[in-house]
Amino acid sequence: MAKTHRSDINISVELDENRVPEKLKWSAQDGGVDNEEAKALLLSIWDSKNQETLRIDLWTKDMPVDEMKVFFHQTLVAMSDTFNKATQDEKMTATMRDFCDYFAEKLELKK
Repeated sequence: MAKTHRSDINISVELDENRVPEKLKWSAQDGGVDNEEAKALLLSIWDSKNQETLRIDLWTKDMPVDEMKVFFHQTLVAMSDTFNKATQDEKMTATMRDFCDYFAEKLELKK
């Protein structure tokens, strides 16, 4: 029987007095990340029992709006790639990528 390996990803959130995130830090030893600062995170977890997605969406109060737009664009592109890897649905992947291009164009992210 193969030996299993456990890998942990840790997220730390420092809140202000109104419980608004001021600092986000994360660690993933297997990925070589140790207590690195971040300005935003989007985490989705599939609950198979209830057939629903659970989410944690956080960003620090000093996250600039222009960076948030780039973050969302890059996340949408990555989701398209992941969707393709998971489903091999080339037609829908192409549609998703078209939307990513449209999103970037409308927000004037592509120079």
